[in-house]
Amino acid sequence: MSNWQMLLGLVAGGIYVLGFIPYLVAIYQGKTRPNRATWWIWVAVGLILVFSYRSLGATYEIWVPIAAAVCPLIIALVSLKYGEGGCNRFDLTCLAGAGISLVLWWVFSAPLIALFTSLTIDFLGALPTIRKAYLRPESEDVLPWLFFGSASLLNLFAIERFSIELFAYPFYLFCVPLVVIFLLVRPKIHLRAASARQEKYKSINREL
Repeated sequence: MSNWQMLLGLVAGGIYVLGFIPYLVAIYQGKTRPNRATWWIWVAVGLILVFSYRSLGATYEIWVPIAAAVCPLIIALVSLKYGEGGCNRFDLTCLAGAGISLVLWWVFSAPLIALFTSLTIDFLGALPTIRKAYLRPESEDVLPWLFFGSASLLNLFAIERFSIELFAYPFYLFCVPLVVIFLLVRPKIHLRAASARQEKYKSINREL
């Protein structure tokens, strides 16, 4: 791996970790209420993803996945007091699926199976937060997600060699923040568009 890819991986991992600082601040300020189910599922599944991803040959692009697995534990613990939501049948199903991926990995010695199974489960775990961002965008702070998205984008360039198994997880880590960011800024975009239309109508009326 070239030195610049090594550096990109380390920098991306550092940026991803930094993203949790404003997220924690937003939680304590009451601006963000993390979904307990999402973060605990991300902790459990994230650890499986890191080990399976490393087994597939990941090198310095592993730092963002490590940050995405370890740092959520802090948010998950904080969510017990400041978060919302609980453990329902859907959440238990996601956790059971994580356990199944471990069994498949152990039985078939196939980390690729564990990786893609865990990615599916991880996305299911992200759905409560994505849904919350869609229904109540004011309940999430966009700044941490900008950190996560930027770090994940940078991490894509740290991949030493392209292959589906090495590209899938970093690309997934980029897509989730991208979706959340879009949902959080969507109301502001609509508001600005509506204001622009009103100004246009006022200008036309004045000319008439």
